[in-house]
Formats: sequence, C-alpha cells, structure tokens
Amino acid sequence: MIVAEGHRQIGEVGFARFSAREVAKRVGYSIGTIYNVFGSYDQLILAINGRTLDLWLAALERRLDGASENRLAAAIDAYFSFAIGHRHAWAALYDFRLPEGEPIPEYYQAKVTAITEVVVREIAAAIPPAHRTKAPALARSLLATVHGHCFFTLNGTFRLLGEADPLAAALDRVNDALARYR
Repeated sequence: MIVAEGHRQIGEVGFARFSAREVAKRVGYSIGTIYNVFGSYDQLILAINGRTLDLWLAALERRLDGASENRLAAAIDAYFSFAIGHRHAWAALYDFRLPEGEPIPEYYQAKVTAITEVVVREIAAAIPPAHRTKAPALARSLLATVHGHCFFTLNGTFRLLGEADPLAAALDRVNDALARYR
C-alpha cells in the first residue's frame, strides 16, 4: 500500500517534488511508521523505483512477446513508450542516487539485471554466434544510446535540434552498431 501510493505520487509529481510525508498522510500512517517499515527514505525510494522496474520489465516482455521480427525495434519502441507513459517514475530511476558508499540492495540490483538481461538476450540473437560473448558490453552501450535518445525526446532537446523522429534515429544508431558484428 505504501509503495503503491509512493509510486502513484512520484508518477504524478516527479522525484524532485516527491514527499514521503505526503505518502504517509495519504495511507493513514505516520512518517515514522514508514521509516520503520523501510528503514530510511532511501530505501523507500528504492522500493518505489523497484515497482517502476517491475512495470517496465513487464511492458518490455509484453512488447517482445508480440514481436516475431525486428525484435530490437520492438524493444526500443517499448523503452520509449514506457518512458513517455511513465515519465516521472522513469526519470526517478535516474534522478535518485544512494549516498556514497551505500551498497545497492540485492533485490534492486536483480530488478535492474532482469531488464538488462532481456536486452542482452535480444542483442545476442541479433548478432552472429561468434560475437555473442560481446552482447553484454554491447547491450550496456546500446542502452545508453537509446536512453540518450529517449531523454532528449522527453526534455525537448531533439525538438530544438530538429530531430523529427527520435525513435527511428535510436533504431538507426543501434543498427549501425550491430552492423559491425553482422
């Protein structure tokens, strides 16, 4: 209930305007109870962001389940669609940082890894078997490329630069990188 309300709020107002006190108020608990449940504000945000990661993974898998051809295009479209449809929650994944030296909890790392593994799987399937060991590093780089295109779309930078189809541009950059291995 707390995570659901926190996710709703972060999706509505964004990370910068997120209030754990407001979440507590809306669910009928004290802020102290919320911190007792989660241990800290940071752990609450990780739980909320974890929910976003779960939703993102489900959306990605649903999109890929319906794609028999051009699966990377489907994955890129899923990335853009999720980010656009869940703009504030998606941005909170990148806006939030744990304090220096605080380790990322295993459950949260597993959620990030699950999404990355889907991308690695799709990239490995798109390149010849002789190059598949390069798929994890290539996936990280291509995720950064797609993320940048998506971020520029959401913040209006591509509009300023005159890019009419950022989704197609992201797919072109992915295909350019994969051509090296084909």
